[in-house]
Amino acid sequence: MHTNLFTSGARTALAGIVCVLLWTACRKDNKTSEPTPSGIDTTSKPASAYEDSLKYLMYQIMQVSYADGGRNASAGLPTYYWYSQVPGINPLDAKYANADSLLSVMKSYAINPVTTKPYDHYSFLDRNGVLTNKLMNGISAQTFAATNNGDFGLDYGIALDGGNNAHIFILYADKNGPAGQIGVTRGWEIISVNGNSNISTSQTFLQSLYNAIFNSTSVTLGFKRLDGSTITKTLTTTSYSINPVVFDTVFTVVDKNNIAKKVGYFSMYTFASIINSNGQDTYTRTVLDQLFAKFASQGINNLVVDFRYNGGGAVSTAEYLDNAIAPPAAAGQLMYNTIFNDKLMAHISDVKLTTTTKFAAATSKLNLDNVFFITTGNTASASELTLNNLKPYMPVKLVGSKTYGKPVGFIDFNISVFDQNHNQKYLADLYAINFETKNANGEGGYYTGIDVNAAANDYVNIAWGNTQRDDNLKAIVNYLTTGSYTSGARLASTELNDLRQAIPSLKPVNGFNGMVDYERSRIIRSSH
Repeated sequence: MHTNLFTSGARTALAGIVCVLLWTACRKDNKTSEPTPSGIDTTSKPASAYEDSLKYLMYQIMQVSYADGGRNASAGLPTYYWYSQVPGINPLDAKYANADSLLSVMKSYAINPVTTKPYDHYSFLDRNGVLTNKLMNGISAQTFAATNNGDFGLDYGIALDGGNNAHIFILYADKNGPAGQIGVTRGWEIISVNGNSNISTSQTFLQSLYNAIFNSTSVTLGFKRLDGSTITKTLTTTSYSINPVVFDTVFTVVDKNNIAKKVGYFSMYTFASIINSNGQDTYTRTVLDQLFAKFASQGINNLVVDFRYNGGGAVSTAEYLDNAIAPPAAAGQLMYNTIFNDKLMAHISDVKLTTTTKFAAATSKLNLDNVFFITTGNTASASELTLNNLKPYMPVKLVGSKTYGKPVGFIDFNISVFDQNHNQKYLADLYAINFETKNANGEGGYYTGIDVNAAANDYVNIAWGNTQRDDNLKAIVNYLTTGSYTSGARLASTELNDLRQAIPSLKPVNGFNGMVDYERSRIIRSSH
């Protein structure tokens, strides 16, 4: 759910939006909105006026007050976690070309003494609401953006072979998306893009590839499947219900004492919310219910959760996973604490926010000896929250590489304006850091990431669930069978030469790293 920034009374008054439009008759210190002066055509405001509106309201919400969407400084409180370290700024200063440049400056003031860099390299504006709808409602498109018709439901990585030739591999594909619906999956190689089979690392090609996958409505891709066969298909973007679980299986290993261990494994690429803005269960909830029912019915006693590409999402889904995994002893106990800025904490009961989250009265139906998480530098925020919350209550082991490092999260503020005819104009969703989390042992603050118990490589041309060639699963199977993550066996040089690792610098970042608490968004909305 978007945080609704307008009371019904405010809607009738916000024709010219408070003091932001320089050519309206309101001043920055107005405490109530004024109607637009007669003769002003609010239905055809220049883009710069809307951008000024966004800059002003964003600044107010973060630094002054969230009441009435930043319009009422006499009520409400600042929401930005590091607001006290940001000096007084005139958000309408011409040196800030747009709201994004203003936000970049605001993010630069709170410095992490460990890294000597800003804490906040997370906050951003979602300009079309697509991300918000993905996370909140589990839908791949958003009606705010008339030109957005969804996506292809895949992500890719670029690797080099021994001869420095570039190869494009599918990292994952949503089963419900256009790519997943034709069988595209991890490890397939893209061998042509819109008829161009000259795959290279030139900047021109890399940019054209990115635009073809993420900024177009149709693309024709040539694929080489894992079995070596090829296929060419044209994909068209569409809106679909997100299925965050891209693969799952159950397998059995036998340890050195000849004891069989049943292992459940699943890979999850995002944390779409389990509840939508109307309070209804999403497809994500349905999929996760079925997954854990399957694991329970098959009697698994070890679980592998693959978060290698999971940048996080809705906090409600993290809480669901923790309740589904945690042992019975955790039932009713503290799951994690939420810490807001000092002003919100001082008035926490007034704003009706909660600072503690507990496990459900009844937790997992699983009887787990271990839970393993496969992680990389793409594992962020809600993913890190999930595994961190479990540490006080059960053995939690990480395999892969250090996580991204984001112990802080967002409350979603939807910023819109209304013209004199009360027509809404969507501007952006503001995701500025609002809170920090710590588990029941007080552990948090992992701004530089969470270390792994065992290092493993991410070979992008290997299928999901391959316990013989996936370096992460091999390490976990070794641990379960021998008690050690490593084995004495060495890969043959020919086999090693065939394994590919993606090079992050060859693709612009397009994923989301964060955790969003939509329930607290609803609470803070209703408090003013």
